[in-house]
Amino acid sequence: MEHTGPVMEEEQTTAEAAVDRGRPAGLGVVGWARWFWRTLTSMRTALILLFLFALASVPGSIWPQRGVSDAKVAQYFADDPALARWLDRFWLFDVFQAPWFAAIYLLLFVSLIGCVLPRTATHLRELRRKPPAAPRNLSRLPHHASFSCGLTVDEAAARLRAKRFRVTTGPGWVAAEKGYLRESGNLLFHVALLGLLLAVGAGALYGYRGNVLVVEGEGFANTVAAYDRYMPGRQVSAESLEPFSFTVEDFQATYIAKGDKAGQALDYAARLKVEDAPGAAAREHLLKVNEPLDVNGTLSYLIDHGYAPTFRITDGKGQVAFDGPVACLVVQPATFTSECVIKVPDAQPEQLGVLVAFLPTAVPMGSEWVSVFPGAANPTAQVYGAFAGDLGLESGRPQSVYELDPASLKKMKPLVMKADPLQVGGRLALPGGAGSIEFTGVREWIALQVAHDPGRMPALVSAVLAVAGLVLTLTVRRRRVWVRVHEASGGAGGDGHRVEVGGLTRTEGGDFGEEFDEIVSALNTEPRDEGSPEPANTEPATPEPSTPEPSTPGPSNPGVQDAR
Repeated sequence: MEHTGPVMEEEQTTAEAAVDRGRPAGLGVVGWARWFWRTLTSMRTALILLFLFALASVPGSIWPQRGVSDAKVAQYFADDPALARWLDRFWLFDVFQAPWFAAIYLLLFVSLIGCVLPRTATHLRELRRKPPAAPRNLSRLPHHASFSCGLTVDEAAARLRAKRFRVTTGPGWVAAEKGYLRESGNLLFHVALLGLLLAVGAGALYGYRGNVLVVEGEGFANTVAAYDRYMPGRQVSAESLEPFSFTVEDFQATYIAKGDKAGQALDYAARLKVEDAPGAAAREHLLKVNEPLDVNGTLSYLIDHGYAPTFRITDGKGQVAFDGPVACLVVQPATFTSECVIKVPDAQPEQLGVLVAFLPTAVPMGSEWVSVFPGAANPTAQVYGAFAGDLGLESGRPQSVYELDPASLKKMKPLVMKADPLQVGGRLALPGGAGSIEFTGVREWIALQVAHDPGRMPALVSAVLAVAGLVLTLTVRRRRVWVRVHEASGGAGGDGHRVEVGGLTRTEGGDFGEEFDEIVSALNTEPRDEGSPEPANTEPATPEPSTPEPSTPGPSNPGVQDAR
């Protein structure tokens, strides 16, 4: 216990000495906050976040996304439910709505703001600052030349201004600088990235997207109830939708008929009759891939198509319970072999459910029928399942229109498991007096994505500005030139001044030597009075080499302070 006091006094003395030497005992909350802010707003962090932002967008191109390819997402769950559930847990089917994508987006936004604002203020101060005075020893600069002529300080300043340099003068010297557009381009690039992020955010808040499937001969009105899938922004209401409508009058898909590329698609085109507003005159529009329908900024894109064969189903009481097209899902894209599901809840005495395979160009292959071409050259429908019983539509459970409910299907009575193929006009009688199925024709359906994005044009402008800023950053160099005019003691006139020129670049890359030689040549030219005859020899005196002499020590790329 006797040593407690001295030991404590010694530790206190050591701590005080550490504080005196400037070693902080700890950062504290404020210190850590400053460190986090400086790290987040550094250029390195901004570049890392920009790379992560681009990397996070890659899964959106690898896996199908809800709202764009719902059928392919459903196919993922059908083919491998376990893998699809894991992918869904990580939002890989909704990449651009994922929390981790939003986190990267917000961090990048904050980082760019914290990085750009201070640099903009610094650059504005730099634009108002005059070029620094000429160093005392110009021969130590990376580029140097000297010659004798009658050049004055005012003449040197005028010739440098003619080459778009910012010029300032002093007693016996001229300082000139150019290349400020390099930093301006760098800031423009980062400001454009901020504009791009703001445009994306504005589109997410005030825009909307929806998907709809429309069969030939049918129409669509831009209302919430008409969409198969509707994804509004947080600030979008039902009244925000543009009140247009259209009818799909015809759809044509063109394919290569012969050769090694037979069956490859050449073109898709849908002929629409559009009304831009209720009561407006109808107009014709040809809808193609990447050529959307534009109604006051709301764009309708053609994203998919398929077949919708038409059927007439008569129930057991002789009444027509169903008559119309059925949209089929493509199961073999090369030949457009498709599967259709027909639900007939109004059939009597029992409801009917029918599974149909549609073959656009059917040919027999052994005991089977297959399609060999995506065009409808020989359209054929083959019923491979017909069931009678309760479809479960009133159970309250949501059902897909493209499949029979598995729970209800187990309770239904099978009528037909595999029937002979039907040509257009063919009829299949169901056993037990349950009715009949008639294949009456073929139509096609198109899938559309309707999108309203107020940030689309600002995003395009921001992207163009970002490219322009990047070009300026990569092509413009910051460079400085100084001129000293020395009065010679032993003469006057043209040979009475010794002129020294020095130059350096403030950025790496590029060759300043050629431009420096042009500047020296422009300075080493005697002025000629107006009306005087052309001199016999106008070739300027040869300047000394622009590289420093070996005997002069100095760094390879000195700054202005080093050269003084």
